[in-house]
Amino acid sequence: MTPTESAPPAWQGPKSDKQLLGHPVGLFVLFFTEMWERFSYYGMRGLLKLYMVNFLFVTMRQTLQGGKYDGAGNPDEVIGWGFIKSLLPKIDITSADVVDKCINPAVKRLTEGDGAVALDVAQKIAEGTCAVQPNASYLYGIYTGLVYLTPVLGGLMADKYLGQKRAVFIGGILMALGQFVLFGMESMFFIGLTLLIIGNGFFKPNISTQVGNLYPPGDARRDGAFTIFYMGINLGAFICNFVCGTLAMAYGWRYGFLAAGIGMLTGLVVQVFGQKFLAPDTLQKRVDTADAAKQQVGNHPLAPDEWKRVWALVILCALNVVFWAVYEQQGNTMQTWADEQTIWPSWASSTWFQSANPFFIFILAPVFDMFWRWQNRQGKEPSSVAKMAIGCFILGLSFIVMIVGARMVGDGKGSLFWPIFCTLLLTVGELYLSPIGLSLVTKVSPVRIVSLMMGIWFVSSFFGNMLSGYIGGFYTTMSKDLFFALLMVLGIGAGVAIWAFNKPLKKAMGSHAS
Repeated sequence: MTPTESAPPAWQGPKSDKQLLGHPVGLFVLFFTEMWERFSYYGMRGLLKLYMVNFLFVTMRQTLQGGKYDGAGNPDEVIGWGFIKSLLPKIDITSADVVDKCINPAVKRLTEGDGAVALDVAQKIAEGTCAVQPNASYLYGIYTGLVYLTPVLGGLMADKYLGQKRAVFIGGILMALGQFVLFGMESMFFIGLTLLIIGNGFFKPNISTQVGNLYPPGDARRDGAFTIFYMGINLGAFICNFVCGTLAMAYGWRYGFLAAGIGMLTGLVVQVFGQKFLAPDTLQKRVDTADAAKQQVGNHPLAPDEWKRVWALVILCALNVVFWAVYEQQGNTMQTWADEQTIWPSWASSTWFQSANPFFIFILAPVFDMFWRWQNRQGKEPSSVAKMAIGCFILGLSFIVMIVGARMVGDGKGSLFWPIFCTLLLTVGELYLSPIGLSLVTKVSPVRIVSLMMGIWFVSSFFGNMLSGYIGGFYTTMSKDLFFALLMVLGIGAGVAIWAFNKPLKKAMGSHAS
């Protein structure tokens, strides 16, 4: 250690040393806490764009998700909608592109099949939804982006003042309130979203950081722990759509949001009863360490080696932006495709499509964990950065399926095969990037700013989601096969960029990057 480096506080494990499946019990406390939080987040996210397009911002409304347009409403009653709409790009529904690529196909779908409506009614519905589609896409991107921006502040607050545990409680309570606001009053839609955005900022970086806190430096179980934790995330994401989407379909949109709020409260209960199985916060460690007064870890400047690692992570986060922009089309344009151009059984909700990705993660995560361990024994396992580049390549190539599907389906409706098989391939790309990145942040970050760095990791998702909303706006003005080709090129391009920086990033991170 050079004179300029600061000594990290001694590692302190949980008060209870109980183990389960070779890991601390605290891992499974965090697993179920995050499972219920993701149930809440993804349950609401799966409904979000469809809710805006088919109910909230149109006058002819689906009172039940996926049902007939059998209600009327006034979008101007939503507090702040007039102001926010004035800031968004406007779409000319009389333009040839919009008529040809959005309105005419929508009229065709509305006037055919068991749920057919009269031509004049179909025309009015189509014009309303096509006018709001880009706005809904932008708002979806802004919302899902901001929930990944606020973790920077939430991580900083936890590192400096609150500690990870307290920050998680604050975040969970705010998110539950946000869901209940969406349930209670549609006019307070933007207020509910604001509570969810702020709450997620406190919750998201600090629940992930607590996973890393369970293990001492150099513990080989850490990557496996994040894979297990990631499966908890996706268990919540899997079951939520069958609950929230089904309630929205059977009883109304608001009951989907109610279920999401109850899920968040359930996660907080798990966290309360599992406290003794969790490791002390990094803030607690600094206070509790006997020689804290000498070390002054919280105020000591970062050493040159630590700065190199920080900047390497920042660069890697920047390179991930395009990955998230393409990946997040799942809940945006891919969900629109699943709703409008996919044949579903009469008893199913199109929001169930959002459960395909987490289902494949359950199946594939253990397989890839074993595959990477086999590669490691052979001395052929790619570095963390190389895995992330591979993930981008696979993500981009997955949209070849949708290009073919769009050409075969045309303006009509087609098989579930196209979006589901694309999602299967997309999930492989995700497994190569997302859990690997989470683990890398906890390994590479200087310990006293680990929550802040986790927040910065999520900033790449912020910019990616914002870009996702912008890209999604082209869904109504481009042919579908050309739109999916754009996603393919962006995904592959991100992989090329990360691969090009593989060696310099590994060098900057040193032994931590393996």
